[in-house]
Amino acid sequence: MSPSRRALLGAGALALALPASAQPRPRLALALGGGSARGLAHIGVARALEQAGIAADLVVGTSAGALVGAFLAAGWSAAQMEAFALQVREADVADFASAGRRGMLAGEALARIVAERLRGAQIEQLRTRFAAVTTDLRSGELVLLRQGPVADAVRASCSIPGVFVPPMVQGRELVDGGLVSPLPVRAARQLGAELVLAVDVAARPRRQELSGLYEVILQSFEIMGRALADQEALQADLVVRPDTAQFASSDFGARREMIQAGYEAAQPLIPVLRKRLDSGVARPRRG
Repeated sequence: MSPSRRALLGAGALALALPASAQPRPRLALALGGGSARGLAHIGVARALEQAGIAADLVVGTSAGALVGAFLAAGWSAAQMEAFALQVREADVADFASAGRRGMLAGEALARIVAERLRGAQIEQLRTRFAAVTTDLRSGELVLLRQGPVADAVRASCSIPGVFVPPMVQGRELVDGGLVSPLPVRAARQLGAELVLAVDVAARPRRQELSGLYEVILQSFEIMGRALADQEALQADLVVRPDTAQFASSDFGARREMIQAGYEAAQPLIPVLRKRLDSGVARPRRG
């Protein structure tokens, strides 16, 4: 037997002898969906993962998911994110646009807060790979922002049409990624994720009376995005669905409760996720 053949057989025997735990760990992505105020639940999910010692290799976020995801990718702890979320006032981001502009809010205040907190970081500088999902307002295409200022990417991904003035980013007029991908599982797969944990914080549309233009816009957005999110969820390995039905998308007064809802929803999936990571199995086998 030739030396090369003996080496090949030896390598094969070694591979068979290795325990399942020695298999390569699947590349884990967090796909954080949009949901306006309900996006606070993402922080609770982050706390559950942190306590379990599970770190993602990639974070992809849409709208509120991009906002929380950016801080997570920057290395912020769940405690830091929660403290920040409880500290920020709605008035801090309510920079009303001048008459004639195409949105109620300019969006510059949101970008400024993100830039200040993350010290003007570029996406390429973040500890964990990160992408923000946005929509090209003119072409309707999904645009993944994977480089450039984090603040610009977050602002674009959160720019709900009619609420925020559409910003120009990298030469394109971009708006909320929830128009085309409210739960960014496909984007995570596109970026090489082998195991996708999706966090769907958008509840079913509420039946109660809506007060004001802002709530009408958010409700319309949720109705449109629900079917898209359900389709993308089918492509995820695991889906966390915090119980946010009791909270309105515009309800920033229940921040602690929404964060806790995310934490509680993630807990039952932690053992399953850990098993998938340890075994090297991304998707369950289908017989």
